[in-house]
Amino acid sequence: MSADPTTAGESTPGPAVPGSIEVIPVTGIGEVRPGDDLALLLRDAGLRDGDIVVVTSKIVSKAEGRVRRAPDRTAAIEEETARVVARRGDTVISQTRHGFVMAAAGVDASNTEPGTVLLLPEDADASARRVRAGLGARVGVIVSDTFGRPWRNGLTDLAVGAAGVVPLEDFRGGADTHGNPLSATVTALADEIASAAELVKGKLAGVPVAIVRGLGHLVTDDDGPGVRPLIRPADDDLFRYGSRDVVFARRTIREFSDEPVDPAAVRRAVAAGIAAPAPHHTTPWRFVLVESAAARLKLVDAMRAAWIEDLRGDGFTEESIAKRIRRGDVLRNAPYLVVPCLVMEGSHTYRDDRRNASEREMFVVAMGAGVENLLVQLAVEGLGSAWVSSTMFCRPVVREVLDLPESWDPMGCVAVGHAAAPPRDRAPRDPADFLVTR
Repeated sequence: MSADPTTAGESTPGPAVPGSIEVIPVTGIGEVRPGDDLALLLRDAGLRDGDIVVVTSKIVSKAEGRVRRAPDRTAAIEEETARVVARRGDTVISQTRHGFVMAAAGVDASNTEPGTVLLLPEDADASARRVRAGLGARVGVIVSDTFGRPWRNGLTDLAVGAAGVVPLEDFRGGADTHGNPLSATVTALADEIASAAELVKGKLAGVPVAIVRGLGHLVTDDDGPGVRPLIRPADDDLFRYGSRDVVFARRTIREFSDEPVDPAAVRRAVAAGIAAPAPHHTTPWRFVLVESAAARLKLVDAMRAAWIEDLRGDGFTEESIAKRIRRGDVLRNAPYLVVPCLVMEGSHTYRDDRRNASEREMFVVAMGAGVENLLVQLAVEGLGSAWVSSTMFCRPVVREVLDLPESWDPMGCVAVGHAAAPPRDRAPRDPADFLVTR
């Protein structure tokens, strides 16, 4: 095995010129098999203190036995997927349990025996730490994998694991050469190094490891945070869902965490709500944002009292009443409530009840479209929600508590918050069961 120099005009690797970088392919490793010690395979690569070793995830997965026998990779993709971001035909963009958003959850059928697929390392940061420890030198280690990129054709390698390497360089708070303040510039150093290494590795070159020399100032004494700082939290991702999957992102959430709700996110969801279709070019939606804890408690207490009164009038036992009113706990425990209201301004009045009833139904349908838009956009904002019909059964009480005009009809209540746990999978539904074709 040898490390081949690749800097232009040089035949042997020499001292790096300040500011210059060498990218050196490591040849002769051969086929890696389960149980192989990658650090041992790299002992003769001519490593120097300050080098950064970039190892493709494929050989890490092979050494760690992350090889799966599979006639196709569909089942493996499903197992490795924590969340589907987008789907088109057989192409799936998934978020893995590691937090990576990538095609097919990182499941790869290339460079492996026919009938097998490779899964990403279970914990690529831990893999990088083990390799680094085994090398016995002051080097950094990056585990890389191939990613596509939004808005651009072509693939590039990114870091999925790291040890002993500074992953990010944060320029925020500084200024450029013209004195302009930098407010958003954070450079993904580990990804840039992984991409540079791919120039001498390549998918078909049979070179799974490269050495990047000349970046010793990015090598740390300790193992460091790995790639965690590079992973954008899903709630901060403006493109969390693909357009084909955004409607299915809406799920009913009934248990919320203590994390506060961003009022600006709710207002953006309201903007989506009022984009719904409506009859006669009207705007029949009003959204009451119940943001203060005192107002929420006053509202749910008043609705609870009205509900109990109705149930007692219906002859229910106290035990049965106690059981039923627990259904309202989702509103009581939510950190934020939205009460959508219907206004009939601009509606037409007819001489007969049939058309007047149809006119109201038309506006109610528009109200439902507005509420659905609100719920979907809340999901896009990373917020969970649950629409509850309670306010429709005690409209006078709700109007009094919230000090609303008599012409506003509360159309349920939406509990909003951050989900305390992932929602359960939906029961499968076949669209054919809901279709009639004429």
